[in-house]
Amino acid sequence: MDPYTRRLDAVRLFNRFYTKHVGALNEGLLQSRFSLTEMRILYELHAHPGRTAVEICTELGLDRAYLSRLIKKFRKEGLVQSVPSETDGRQSILSLSEEGLETFTPFIEASRQEVADILDPLPDAEQLALLRAMQTIYRTISGTLPEKGPYSLRDPRPGDISWVAHRHAKLYWEEYGFDERFETMVMKIAADFISGHTPDLEKCWIAERDEEILGSVFMVRHNVHEAQLRLLYVEPSARGEGIGGTLINECIQQARRRGHSNLFLWTHDILTPAIRLYKAAGFNLVHEQKQELFGQHLNEQRWDLML
Repeated sequence: MDPYTRRLDAVRLFNRFYTKHVGALNEGLLQSRFSLTEMRILYELHAHPGRTAVEICTELGLDRAYLSRLIKKFRKEGLVQSVPSETDGRQSILSLSEEGLETFTPFIEASRQEVADILDPLPDAEQLALLRAMQTIYRTISGTLPEKGPYSLRDPRPGDISWVAHRHAKLYWEEYGFDERFETMVMKIAADFISGHTPDLEKCWIAERDEEILGSVFMVRHNVHEAQLRLLYVEPSARGEGIGGTLINECIQQARRRGHSNLFLWTHDILTPAIRLYKAAGFNLVHEQKQELFGQHLNEQRWDLML
């Protein structure tokens, strides 16, 4: 069997497993008299009252004639009611009736309990890993993500800095082609910070959401007057949320609190997203030189911010 066919079969195996696991193949979902499709329609009307049949078809990918038959059935059973649209006389605004609300609402809690039965036996770390895997599937197939919760910054915990070094090396190889010499440099910076940093003067910030590391940055003391910003990175899945700018600002504020007159960093001109952030924070390019580094022809740059 060729590799691509094995991939197809792996997806089909997962689909069979998951539909069986959540009871999608049962005649009645959540031990109800409703099918999966019927339950999804009722859920849409419960979560988004006032939708039209066209909107429900678009959201669920249903055939209009099929939806029309189901809505007719729900009306007959007294579960759904409709009123003419004020803006389009051809459309009706659909919602659950009082009887529909009374019938459907208990299934919301029943659905949550089914999920709780899956999550509760798992340790927190495995729960988070499962949720991240689900988000990866959702993001990869749909190209979007469900609404994200807020991120926060914290001090590093054991294992974090090693993880940050790993992600640096991997991402810079994937995105810029930096070879193992870059990984060696990153590992040395990380090791030096762990073994020799002065906690009152030097810091690492970890950005995270739901215990998933989204990015990090280091601020280290160069001398009594200068501090250096190092190893800024943001996970690709978290870019565009302002995390990079927040991490840079933490470095700036920390350098000011510690009485430094200058904060500087070294980077390369191909790292254009990071350079945009440095410029926005007020850094100025003060020196650059062409070098052969990490298997690449690079233009190394120093950026300074007078504090």
